Amino acid sequence: MGKGTPLTFGRMMSRQKPKKKESPRRSSHFGIDLPLILIVVVLVIFGLLMVYSASTDYSIMVLDENPNYMFTRQIRWLGLGVFLAVVAAWFNYQWFHKIAVFGMGFTIILLIAVLVNNEVINNAARTFYSGSGQPSELAKIMIIIYLSVWLFAKRDQLTNVNFGLVPLGVILGVVGGLIVLQPDLSAAMTILLLGSILFFLAGSDLRQIAFLLVLGLIVGYLVFRVHPTGRERLDAYFIGLQDLTKTPDHLSRALEAIVKGGWFGVGIGRANTKYFGLPVPPTDSIFAVITEEVGIFGAAIVILLFILLMWRGLVISRRAPDGFGKLMAAGLSLWLALEAFINMAVLVGLVPFAGNALPFISAGGSNLAVSLIAIGILLNISRQSARNKIEEESTLDGLVNLRWKNGRRRTTRPRGRVSVASRK
Repeated sequence: MGKGTPLTFGRMMSRQKPKKKESPRRSSHFGIDLPLILIVVVLVIFGLLMVYSASTDYSIMVLDENPNYMFTRQIRWLGLGVFLAVVAAWFNYQWFHKIAVFGMGFTIILLIAVLVNNEVINNAARTFYSGSGQPSELAKIMIIIYLSVWLFAKRDQLTNVNFGLVPLGVILGVVGGLIVLQPDLSAAMTILLLGSILFFLAGSDLRQIAFLLVLGLIVGYLVFRVHPTGRERLDAYFIGLQDLTKTPDHLSRALEAIVKGGWFGVGIGRANTKYFGLPVPPTDSIFAVITEEVGIFGAAIVILLFILLMWRGLVISRRAPDGFGKLMAAGLSLWLALEAFINMAVLVGLVPFAGNALPFISAGGSNLAVSLIAIGILLNISRQSARNKIEEESTLDGLVNLRWKNGRRRTTRPRGRVSVASRK
């Protein structure tokens, strides 16, 4: 019994060791980024609260609907967005290599179709039905996916102008041109910025990037000067820089909301600037409503959340198992941060007026859905990274165990020989 007990205990321990290795393998299927999920959940819940606060009067007075119209529609789009995010998180993101061309082609067809449909709302034809279904939002995420696939495939040829800059210019020109025709100038400029960022991250020549940015600024300036809406926005912006008393009404109302909010705000639902003068408070100007109702302190927390979101996205990019995943994760996280920055910068006069939504917060189904899809893809890349790490660790453990067993055998044999020699 005395000799058998240690042997039995050793066998029991040997049987228990594989069980300890099962939990990491199981967790590899759920190796998602929990901090990223927590950040997005907080932003979405807070966004629903602010949409409800900012849209009740707007739904009645502007849309001639019931007070909960925009809030209810936001809930429906949230359900669709969560479903699409779950799908995006669980299929292998490597499939984008196969479907990127079809996805980009489908997006271009939608951009053409929305022009043919010609549903004009606020002097623009951007949607298909009652202000819903905005293909320019889909174009933003598709340009990231498509360019990530294309730039990763051509990474060794990007320094060649004919294989790098020229095709990139054609892609951005076609997509951006169709968006300008709607017109949606802010979305077109976002497409150009995203293309330049991805071109830089892919490792292209700095001279080509500089040329692309200069060309984009020149073309963008000309488009803004030629287009009536763009010319009006630029003129108002430059006049406001020269004389603060002549700032545009939307900027004056936004600054008024910030001043009224103070450090800690007037309370959720108690802002009054949203009732007069503030343009589209549930969407474009929702950050001004946030600042008035929760104050500078609350607005700073929102800014911090977007900074943390970008940080988690870049961490996922750094840990991605391949260059394609790194490029796509970086593009998606920087895009969401860029959208948020533009929306907030407009309301304090840092950039000309633009119609960019505040991701996860502004009312708008298309933007909410594609933003959640982007989060799903980031979680997908995070999950694949965790799975690859577990597999590498398992392989390394197997090699170490094998070497340890072989080493133990080599040490026992010399001892046996020595004992035999000593007996002789």
